[in-house]
Amino acid sequence: MALSKLERRARIKRRIRKIISGTAAKPRLSVYRSNKEIYAQIVDDVNGVTLASVSSRDKDIKAESKSEAANAVGKAIAEKATKSGIETVAFDRNGYLYHGRVKVLAEAAREAGLKF
Repeated sequence: MALSKLERRARIKRRIRKIISGTAAKPRLSVYRSNKEIYAQIVDDVNGVTLASVSSRDKDIKAESKSEAANAVGKAIAEKATKSGIETVAFDRNGYLYHGRVKVLAEAAREAGLKF
């Protein structure tokens, strides 16, 4: 019996989250991708705190296409992270394939100075 897309993603997400956990020293960069928007947040799982968050819905992010929005979100989350003293993160693709908008966001964050 074939899994639905959501069930498959949930299974992958559980498998990733068993391994990746954010700490204060190395928080987790979590990506959520909806059909229209893309969201990124830096999370300290030990204390249960979101340290920084950016989405393509923010007023200062202007983009023509979805991939341009992902690029802008990647740069913005890296800037916020460096302002709050975060240099390295654990990348959590949240069950999505490392392809398309998720890859664009990750590469933009790396270019802006975030290490993972």
